[in-house]
Amino acid sequence: MNKDYYFEYYKLERNHWWFKVRAEILMKHIKNLQLGSNLKILNIGVATGKTSQLLDQFGTVTSLEYDKDCCDFIEKEVGIPVINGSILELPFQADSFDLVCAFDVIEHVEDHLKAVQEMKRVCKPRGIVSVTVPAFMALWGQHDVVNNHYRRYVLPELTTLFNQQEDGKIVFKNYFNFILFLPILSVRFAARLAPSLFQRKGAGSDFTLLKEDAFINKLLYKLFKLEVPVLKRLRLPFGVSILLTWQKH
Repeated sequence: MNKDYYFEYYKLERNHWWFKVRAEILMKHIKNLQLGSNLKILNIGVATGKTSQLLDQFGTVTSLEYDKDCCDFIEKEVGIPVINGSILELPFQADSFDLVCAFDVIEHVEDHLKAVQEMKRVCKPRGIVSVTVPAFMALWGQHDVVNNHYRRYVLPELTTLFNQQEDGKIVFKNYFNFILFLPILSVRFAARLAPSLFQRKGAGSDFTLLKEDAFINKLLYKLFKLEVPVLKRLRLPFGVSILLTWQKH
């Protein structure tokens, strides 16, 4: 993550409509898994720490972040201890965690198969690995460049990535941010044609295209939130993101 992005991202994770609804989706999903209490949880790629704070309700959270400067920022601003390490070489013994999370992380890694294998390795038998990733290369834009993404996924591709070995099973997979897919696709396409019309602040992510207090932000929050109660029951044909959960044998 760009160093200038830390302070901006800290506010976004706690206030932006997309992060707020994603958090509701993730926490509801984990509750629905009924994994019990007092879990040992590994949260990989913690950004500015909000997901670790949320996961704390389910047990003891170990936070890991690749960027040393980001680790220092989190410990100073949030007060969460963070291990500086790589998803490609997790500094933990095999079969250590009940729940391993990587929310919007593996798209940042060139060797995403190795990343998945490492998450599986440190997951306990019958434990869970849960990931989110951005979807569809058709949505690729400046936002992906700013966030140092290597790729965006489709569901069959992500499913294949987790099914390389017969060491577990996928227990949940679905797209999300379905309702806003076409509007976001239109904005990304228009931004490629006329980038000067889409002025971004700060580090230049799409999160800063709209003012925080704008009416449109409140509308987008309400529209996106409509998906929270239905993701478990409805298989969505596409979306801006994917949520996949795998269970180890």
